[in-house]
Amino acid sequence: MGEKTELEKMLAGDLYDASDKQLMDMRVKARGWMQRYNQTGYDKQAREKLLQEIFGKLGKNPDIQTPFFCDYGCHIEVGDNFYANFNCVFLDCSYIKMGNNVFLGPNVQLYGAYHPVIASERIKGPEYASPIIIGNNAWIGGSSIIMHGVTIGENTTIGAGSVVTKDIPANVLAVGNPCRVIRKLE
Repeated sequence: MGEKTELEKMLAGDLYDASDKQLMDMRVKARGWMQRYNQTGYDKQAREKLLQEIFGKLGKNPDIQTPFFCDYGCHIEVGDNFYANFNCVFLDCSYIKMGNNVFLGPNVQLYGAYHPVIASERIKGPEYASPIIIGNNAWIGGSSIIMHGVTIGENTTIGAGSVVTKDIPANVLAVGNPCRVIRKLE
């Protein structure tokens, strides 16, 4: 078997070169798609058709308010009754998977991409990516940031403005920076 492509490295969580032609072409395609999507009026059928063009998986009854931004789009999977309020950003350099009945407040940001922390490595350009998984019935409050590699359990609520850097279990309310569980939900 030959050497991995940069896309394969990216999806495997290996260090990869985001300036690779294939990845650049994919991002250019996504930017054209975003321009069309973000200029579409509130026509649910037209928006759903556009979402089907780019998302890796799209459940029934999606509702994503504009503006909406993503890196690739094809690594995003959402279940039924997904809702994202205004100005959400998905850096889907790895898979972003969300279950059924997931609601995102305005300005929610999902960061699948990240960079080396050592400056001499970071300035060389390559980066990493890790998946983000959000379980069924989760609610992510406005202006929250979900970092790479995080899993949020089903039925969990993340309070507005939280920065989620570690996994959050199912059936809890979690808030803060860094986000932490403050109580269980029945």
